[in-house]
Parts: sequence; structure tokens; C-alpha cells
Amino acid sequence: MVFRNFIAVFTIAAKVRCMMTPEQCKAARGLLRMTQDDLAAKTGLTSVTIRKFENRTGPLRDATINLIKLTLESAGVEFVDENGGGPGVRLKG
Repeated sequence: MVFRNFIAVFTIAAKVRCMMTPEQCKAARGLLRMTQDDLAAKTGLTSVTIRKFENRTGPLRDATINLIKLTLESAGVEFVDENGGGPGVRLKG
């Protein structure tokens, strides 16, 4: 029972954590002066995967989007949830 609850909580947390739009991804890279190739190298993904996400040309798994987001956060940006003005991104500081 405890294990099932843990899995349910982990799954919900992962879905909540995945809240990053392709536009936020592009903006975060811009703030960090990071190319798609740079981001791909840091995540271990291909630049094609990054491009597919940012251009909305292919679906990505939540775990992949989460990896991209965590990588950008560890590089120095923070994602802002929609708060009336839409979702955004800013430098940590």
C-alpha cells in the first residue's frame, strides 16, 4: 500500500514538474546564451529532440521534458508558472 502511494505521488509530482512550454524552453536558452546543440549535449539528448520540442513538431515524453527543464534550471534559470500574465522564465538571482 505504501509503495503504491509513493508511486502515485511520484507520478503526480513528475506531471506537475513538467510544466514547461516550448516557448519557455527557447527563452531559457536565450537567457543562458545556449544553443540547441549546447542543450542537447548537456542533457544527453539529440539536437533534433530539442528542436522537435521547441517547434512542436513531435511529442516528447514527460520525463524528457522534465530532463530538459531540470538541465536549464541547473544552468541558472527559473520557470514562472502562469500567474495572469502567462508562463515565463527568468534568471535566478
